[in-house]
Amino acid sequence: MSKSIRTVIADDESLARRGLKMRLADHPDIDIVAECSNGREAIEAANTLEPDLLFLDIQMPGLDGFDVIHRIQSDNLPLVIFATAFDHYAVEAFEVHAVDYLLKPVEPERLTAALNRVRERLGKKRSELEKHKLLSLLSEWDRQGHGQFAVRIRELVSADGPVTETLVIRDGHDIHRVNIDDIDWIDAAGDYMCLHVGEHTHVMRATMKELQSKLPPTQFVRIHRSTLVNSHRVIRVEASAFGKHSVVLANGASLTMSRGQREQLEALLQP
Repeated sequence: MSKSIRTVIADDESLARRGLKMRLADHPDIDIVAECSNGREAIEAANTLEPDLLFLDIQMPGLDGFDVIHRIQSDNLPLVIFATAFDHYAVEAFEVHAVDYLLKPVEPERLTAALNRVRERLGKKRSELEKHKLLSLLSEWDRQGHGQFAVRIRELVSADGPVTETLVIRDGHDIHRVNIDDIDWIDAAGDYMCLHVGEHTHVMRATMKELQSKLPPTQFVRIHRSTLVNSHRVIRVEASAFGKHSVVLANGASLTMSRGQREQLEALLQP
């Protein structure tokens, strides 16, 4: 039996919430854990309940749907489906990586298609999280003398690595699509994230938690409070003075690594 999809509905119109609930009743794996009538309630529900899916109206009093997305601080950002009566927000909705954009009244066929996308993405996300947990466990086994057994399991777990995806970055009136595999490393600068891709640096408005939730956890590792590194770009880990370590990338960049992050990175780097 498939896992339930913990879902929050946020809409200031009670009739809209009721209509969506009726349609979702035809999907047994949808578990509605909260209903919200404004943006602040939606943020609180997302941060405290950590749902898998958030149905979000865009035009709500106070904080609109986009404000909600930018203010959610949960480590596990939910997948988002916008449900709105207006179609002119579609481009902006997909720029914040919404799974889908549904026009009210929501048609059953479109809802089913959107939920199928959610199921597919959740399947990949859960698979990557399970791989990450297992790789961490295997690192511990290595230290306990079970190296050969751990190496073989790691090969099996890592055989079907994450599918290449892209990030959409808005720069003024320009929109860039950045291939995730092309990113060397990422660092935080206030409310912005700097993505270093070869000789270029792209800046996007996002929190570290929000961006990290969009990246494959078995590929991108947090080596410092404000730094993520693409493990595929790492060529070595160097010891430096006073027990500190540095991560050296293929492009020659040398990044400081927190002591507590070394084991996680080295587990991914082992053949």
